Amino acid sequence: MYEPSCRHKEPVVARNRNRQPRRYPRLTHPLVRDPASGELRRATWEEALDRAAAGFAAATGAYGPDAFGMFSCARATNEMNYVAQKFARVVMGTNNVDSCNRTCHAPSVAGLSAVFGSGGGTSSYAEVEDTDLIVMWGSNARFAHPIFFQHVLKGIHNGARMYAVDPRRTSTAEWAESWLGLNVGTDIPLAHAVGREIIHSGLANRAFIDRATSGFTEYAAEVEPWTPSVAEKVTGVPAAAIRDLAHAYATAERAQLCWTLGITEHHNGTDNVRALINLSLLTGHVGRHGSGLQPLRGQNNVQGGGDMGAIPNRLPGFQDILDPASRGKFEAAWDVVIQPRYGLNLTEMFEAMEEGRLRAVYCVGENPAQSEADSEQAIRRLRALDHLVVQDIFLTKTAELADVVLPATAAWCETDGTTTNSERRVQRVRKAVEPPGEAREDIDIICELARRLGRDWKFTGAEEVWNELRSVSPDHFGMTYERLEEHHGIQWPCPSTERLEPSYLHGRLWAADPARRGPRAPFGPVKHDPPVDLTDERYPIRLTTGRRLDSYNTGVQSGSFASPLRRGEYIELCPEDADRYGVAAGEEVRVASRRGAVMAPVWIDPGLRPGLAFMTMHFPDEVDTNALTIEANCPIAGTAEFKASAIRIEKLPVPADVRS
Repeated sequence: MYEPSCRHKEPVVARNRNRQPRRYPRLTHPLVRDPASGELRRATWEEALDRAAAGFAAATGAYGPDAFGMFSCARATNEMNYVAQKFARVVMGTNNVDSCNRTCHAPSVAGLSAVFGSGGGTSSYAEVEDTDLIVMWGSNARFAHPIFFQHVLKGIHNGARMYAVDPRRTSTAEWAESWLGLNVGTDIPLAHAVGREIIHSGLANRAFIDRATSGFTEYAAEVEPWTPSVAEKVTGVPAAAIRDLAHAYATAERAQLCWTLGITEHHNGTDNVRALINLSLLTGHVGRHGSGLQPLRGQNNVQGGGDMGAIPNRLPGFQDILDPASRGKFEAAWDVVIQPRYGLNLTEMFEAMEEGRLRAVYCVGENPAQSEADSEQAIRRLRALDHLVVQDIFLTKTAELADVVLPATAAWCETDGTTTNSERRVQRVRKAVEPPGEAREDIDIICELARRLGRDWKFTGAEEVWNELRSVSPDHFGMTYERLEEHHGIQWPCPSTERLEPSYLHGRLWAADPARRGPRAPFGPVKHDPPVDLTDERYPIRLTTGRRLDSYNTGVQSGSFASPLRRGEYIELCPEDADRYGVAAGEEVRVASRRGAVMAPVWIDPGLRPGLAFMTMHFPDEVDTNALTIEANCPIAGTAEFKASAIRIEKLPVPADVRS
């Protein structure tokens, strides 16, 4: 967490004037670190696997099973993620397994699970085409989720109205009927003001509230102080715009409330999610076709990774580890005793590295050296491990730190399996090309390590893994490979091989019979909590981060091909701030936070407001944006506050050769 004592430390400057994205080489053979030279060298598979297994055994033998942690991959198949979490729990004896879900949408999972019992979005993509109102809250979906945004455009074409809630006037906001440009970190006051206006205008769906929810009285009391006028002073959104959104959302026959990392990547991300869910409960916009909640996932299989149990608190099929019956079912199927407690999430594992409690990490397809907040700290912690094994398709910055590097196949074209997208749709992935060199499939590699550590697993292929998953996950039981092919993908839950369920979740809440209705959905009264990294005279600008259409995450994959849209990394400022600091477009400046500093050229964006800057994480070798971000984590979900850092802009002196 952020410590006030760090406020006035002089940041370390990360300099890289190379404007070309770094190209990461494809891994084609195993690598091990030579003890004499300290460098990675080529090795045989036998040597690499032996070294990897021996390091894991040494760490857990000396410090116990919880000295091991596993980072699973949101871009790999469901089958790989299932085997990975099984490796952690069965072979290593720990629930310390997680993935980049922690970096982005863990608050969505936590919030949705707390209210509805499952962490998936409640609607299908197609329902956005049939709705009457679309609210894009903290989501530049046109850039970050372009496939989903095509459905949004169809919805608008069919007559839906769209509202965009975002600190920036984004490309998505250009399609909106109304843009609510709130101050970063004020989503809860805005949501509370919308909720209060709905209540005071008599627009709350009292029949649904009384029948299907709990905690309304407490929620109403929590939002009562947040009049539109009071909220305007905190959020910067005009009171009239707040009222307009409230009335539009409450009176729409069908409405979709969509969000992305603008909601989740905050130190109170789960509370932000609960504030939005409250609005759906208040109006009955959930559990019906065309009305629902859509957390838009950024990776092709970030939903599936969690569904497969590659998270520290849930077994496959989203079954709680603390539930004795669920745990007993898996113990019988796997012939193992599962720890009756939650493991460490990704954030907690990095903290455990710092404290010396986590000694060995198996990192599959993730690049935390560049994706974690406060990247210098993350790298230092990874270096401190006794044993780091990285399994990937590229020699990433994280792989460069490893003791053993294992070359894997590209899940989207070199292997068979399934993935699960944001609408809970499981789809087939088929091998199209052979992997290069000595690269092997992820599942085969994990099974080889399991064999060396005492578990002789043999899977004839991805379908056998999937069928094992189906046998322990009721929500996936009805999804045979044949049915997935027949229907071109199936949404969970699918408990039967004889029928398909509705495309939306939680229709039970509308049932007349209380027995069919099931548990009530609770309102979640939450309080406004400003960003941790406060702006002041020394750091007067609020930096928020996001994505661009042409690039992907830390750029390891997208940086290897050209794009006519790509312009590298910039610090984006509004015209007023550029004038204030006396900087011009293209001019290089020093950008400093309380943790680090980078050099970056200026880009002028009229979609920004004074005091707000924007950067991406796509070019960390060129401009390491995460050297600026803060590791202030959501206490419920563990997600860091990537969206709200305090920075300053420093104009650089003109070089002598230029002056002359």
